[in-house]
Amino acid sequence: MPLSRLNEEQLKAATANFGHNLIIASAGTGKTSTIVARIAYLLKQGIRAEKIMLLTFTNKASKEMIHRLSYHFDKNIIKKILAGTFHSVAYTLLKNSNKNLALKQASELKILLKSLYEKRTFRHLSEIKPYGASYLYDLYSLFQNKNTQGDFYTWFCKNYEEQSIYAEIYEDIFKEYEEEKIRFNYVDFNDLLINLKQLLKIQKYEFDEILVDEYQDTNALQSSLIEAFESKSLFCVGDYDQSIYAFNGADISIIGGFKQRFKDAQIFSLNKNYRSSRSILALANKVILNNERLYPKELIVTRNDEFKAPTLLSFDESFEQYEHIAQMILTSGVSFENIAVIFRNNSSADGLEVALRERGIASVRKGSGSFFESLEVKAFCAMLALVINPKDIMAFIHLMTYTKGVGNVLAKELFDALLKLGRGNLIQGFLNPDKNVNLKSEKKNNYDLGLFADLDEFASEKRFVLESEFNTHPILKLSKINEECAKNLEKIYIFIQKTNENHHSLNVINELCDNAFFKEICETLAIKRATNKAGQIDLLRKSENLEKISSKLAVLKELSKNYSDIYSYYNFLTLGSNEMNNSKGVNLLSIHASKGLEFDMVFVVDLAQGRFPNQKLMATSGSLEEERRLFYVAVTRAKNILYLSYAKYDRNKKANYAPSCFLIEAGFIDKNSS
Repeated sequence: MPLSRLNEEQLKAATANFGHNLIIASAGTGKTSTIVARIAYLLKQGIRAEKIMLLTFTNKASKEMIHRLSYHFDKNIIKKILAGTFHSVAYTLLKNSNKNLALKQASELKILLKSLYEKRTFRHLSEIKPYGASYLYDLYSLFQNKNTQGDFYTWFCKNYEEQSIYAEIYEDIFKEYEEEKIRFNYVDFNDLLINLKQLLKIQKYEFDEILVDEYQDTNALQSSLIEAFESKSLFCVGDYDQSIYAFNGADISIIGGFKQRFKDAQIFSLNKNYRSSRSILALANKVILNNERLYPKELIVTRNDEFKAPTLLSFDESFEQYEHIAQMILTSGVSFENIAVIFRNNSSADGLEVALRERGIASVRKGSGSFFESLEVKAFCAMLALVINPKDIMAFIHLMTYTKGVGNVLAKELFDALLKLGRGNLIQGFLNPDKNVNLKSEKKNNYDLGLFADLDEFASEKRFVLESEFNTHPILKLSKINEECAKNLEKIYIFIQKTNENHHSLNVINELCDNAFFKEICETLAIKRATNKAGQIDLLRKSENLEKISSKLAVLKELSKNYSDIYSYYNFLTLGSNEMNNSKGVNLLSIHASKGLEFDMVFVVDLAQGRFPNQKLMATSGSLEEERRLFYVAVTRAKNILYLSYAKYDRNKKANYAPSCFLIEAGFIDKNSS
């Protein structure tokens, strides 16, 4: 049983009485084993599996814990535990009460917001430029995560005083944005939590215990949701020294104020580190002790084997640093998969990747170049969405903006017109339009809007030379539609027509990949990537780009064989993995991407003052304390060998750098000599 393998600290935590329990689990101290043991203990105590909720930072973490439990309990029992991230658990619960819920990614909803933003006129006579739609979306998301009470207008004016002259317009944009989301049943990740909190006011979900992993990374919204469940017991596991998500609204005071919020709170500490060597832990402890101690703790080494102490590498120039590290990796004798190069700034990874490639060393750069984030895969998903969800305005806008002369505003107006023609259904609007519908727009009284400026002007629908019966479609009467737009609408019509009766995933995907509009989108992307600054197209590069796009489509086709039903396939693509990457090699990781991982050999690079700690981020949403926690996370990824490095000069930036203050705190560099 999981309990039999625990040390004294872990066992004491795992068998704690019901109540509000906080477990401070330092790096490498076996927090996963403790959580798994706690669930096993609950089940042995007679707690029913469906009365247990497990909230983790990633779905991968919850799956691993459930998998470990399956070795000791019947799988039919274990699967009744509600386990996953805050968002996936909220999605599951909300879906039970609203089957039509459509989860949308931030990139998609930014397009919707932009279509509303572009209709506003910012009339203020000011030298201060208004924020762009994309940045506003991020600010609104931050507001939702950090502010569980109060209104956006007040919060914005308080925190962004210089922009307050536009606050009324911004507030009005978000008001219409929320109305549009309700209209189409759209939710983003924040909405999942907000809507679930509202649902809990009228519908109770009774859990005997809620377990929360990575508790130090919770934000105000997540914390308020945990408490809204009013479960009989809480089991929160985290480490305040690894709280590194302030930029995303994470609030370290949530873990810091646990005892103040819950009068019956019990605090347990896991201090025995099973990951790192004695000298690596000594370095980590020495630096992190410069931060305020919220709860007493100190990492204790359990390993008896000895490795050489962490080493500082100093270089005159940045590329010299990257090349030297690549050469060290090549001759290290350690398998590439067990090596990580960890950086604070993405720019560091570029030089490292080049240096490794020059030596024939494979690398995996986690968090960038994602398969699912590529534009061709996004267009593929948007085409699929047209047949999956006839109300998916985002998919339609995304695709139509590949047409010259069609922006977000016109694309949205075309969608609304097709929806009218289909009596609320986009597919019917294309295939069986109601020709009695009046497309004349209804004027809205809204703040500074310019809706349908001249869309009400009509022309003959037969003015375009089209290849199908679509040439009589009433949508073509709208005067704003140009010839390219008409032809692309016809191509979408043909795709919907061919897939409307047969929803077998491979059939839909074959029709999608053969569709003339989708092929043109891929051609456009290949040309754009092959065009230099002078506007010249490299035909060889274009051909290579088309080949790469074709390879991605082949992967998507192969993937579809696991799903006979196009709906489940689409759900996988939209909700699914961000880690569809089978590459192996040296791990190039930002500190945030490295969290929770461990490696035999670790290089922490560019430890130069201004770069790490990152002066720019400290001035906006961070602090020196958080930068120090980032350093702590980075060095505690190392099991056996740790190298710290910095360069005194960056050729590209033409900048000189002093060594990081963390190198001084670690005792590598004398404060007076730096």
